[in-house]
Amino acid sequence: MQQSSININVHLDANKVPEQITWSASDTSADAIKKAKAMMLSFWDGAEKNALRIDLWTKDMMVDEMADFFYQTLMTMAESYQRATKNDEMANDVKAFAKQFYRKFSAQQVKQNKL
Repeated sequence: MQQSSININVHLDANKVPEQITWSASDTSADAIKKAKAMMLSFWDGAEKNALRIDLWTKDMMVDEMADFFYQTLMTMAESYQRATKNDEMANDVKAFAKQFYRKFSAQQVKQNKL
């Protein structure tokens, strides 16, 4: 049986706040270790019927980057859901929510910058 691995390293400051997140994967053409400012990792526990997750972001992650990250993650989740279930209607609902979320964030940023 073939096996692959993903390695994630989180470098913490003295207060245990993430300063840097790096990752690498065994089944990729990229040899270098990649840096990330944020990550969301979810596992489904079939026995307990619940999601286990790790959400981390570095202290230099900006608010606008977080909004972009959430928007892109929601869109990707919708696409994954559609591929897994073939339920276009629900996937499109998630995409519509993601777009609404981003429009609202953008409007808040414009309003805040005018103050």
